Amino acid sequence: MPSQRSLFLHHVAQTSPWPMVIEVERAEGMYLFDTSGKRYLDFDSGFSVSSLGHRHPVVIKALEDQMAKYLHTTVYGEHIQAPQIRFALKLEESLGSNYGTVYYTNSGSEAVEVALKAGRKITGRYRALSCKNAYHGSTLGAESLRSDITYTSALMPGVPGIDHIGFNCWEDLDKIDSGIGILIMEVVQAEAGVILPDAAWLAAVRDRCTHHGCLLAFDEIQTGFGRTGKLFAHQQYHVFPDLLIMAKAMGGGMPVGAVAGSKQFMHCFSDRPALGHITTFGGHPMSLAASVAVLEFMTQSGIMDAVGDKVDLFKKELSHPGIKEIRSAGLLMAVTLHNAAALGSVVSGLLEAGVMVDYFLFNTESFRIAPPLIAEPDHIRGGCALIRQVLDKVIM
Repeated sequence: MPSQRSLFLHHVAQTSPWPMVIEVERAEGMYLFDTSGKRYLDFDSGFSVSSLGHRHPVVIKALEDQMAKYLHTTVYGEHIQAPQIRFALKLEESLGSNYGTVYYTNSGSEAVEVALKAGRKITGRYRALSCKNAYHGSTLGAESLRSDITYTSALMPGVPGIDHIGFNCWEDLDKIDSGIGILIMEVVQAEAGVILPDAAWLAAVRDRCTHHGCLLAFDEIQTGFGRTGKLFAHQQYHVFPDLLIMAKAMGGGMPVGAVAGSKQFMHCFSDRPALGHITTFGGHPMSLAASVAVLEFMTQSGIMDAVGDKVDLFKKELSHPGIKEIRSAGLLMAVTLHNAAALGSVVSGLLEAGVMVDYFLFNTESFRIAPPLIAEPDHIRGGCALIRQVLDKVIM
């Protein structure tokens, strides 16, 4: 009888030659458990998805309540479904009317596609900008926003009319001109290794987009829903986009994404011509029921208020001669090693020790720590102790 591992490798299409091949039995709170009973402390949150941990009670309750009412009824945008309305109202209450109309999608990549198309539809301009060393998803349009060719060379040609600016690069602001329809960018560059924006530069980006009639879209797929200590990272810089792209933690473990903006902008797909973007499962009632629960919990529980103290504890507990630097946007952290060649051994050693961390796409000197926001001090101390032990073994 073939093992589950061999069946997985043969029948499930792979995304890399080196999958982790952990056979997950169950997940609860801060932990995943494999079929042998081994426990893994999740310091990655499934790439910032499980920000309330695994199977959080408010998410499970919302799913059970919705499941008792209805699942899919028809394609998105045709039937009035309460979870979609409730999420939009709660988001508007939290962020203001400029983000009170929402287009729901299945994923972050599709949300980026929606924003890219909205830039063309609203402005009538096909040219777009993104930042170098950014990652916005893996559909062809989202891939075309990437500056690197390591991952995209086999897929070329991509979507035409896309150019790139350097993140925090003042000279490149001249590229934002009256021919650009939209600039799609991260507030914090995640896959580059948690690179924070120069606040003055970010404000200048906003001013230049406004001056030239270019839409500004913030991709907060990794930084959204409390990870930085605010609901969204842009709130810390008091710079506000025309379109807000979200996904990952939005659904509490359910697949979902969205673009939010004003009614004026977000109704752009309904005419000239109609059906400018359509999706069958976007805004699925189960995913949106979970999203409402996540948003309500984030804004009412006070969980975001504790992010700063938890970051401080991480930095204190990760004091080690093998660590060169820790960059942080709240509980999205990049731990940079003095010896970059040891990175693979550290990450694999941590997995063996029962701590899940991960790599960055465009930074080969750092590993990612992005734990669920529910992490308690004992989780942090225990996990960091294991990290120090692995560093002692691999580096010292």
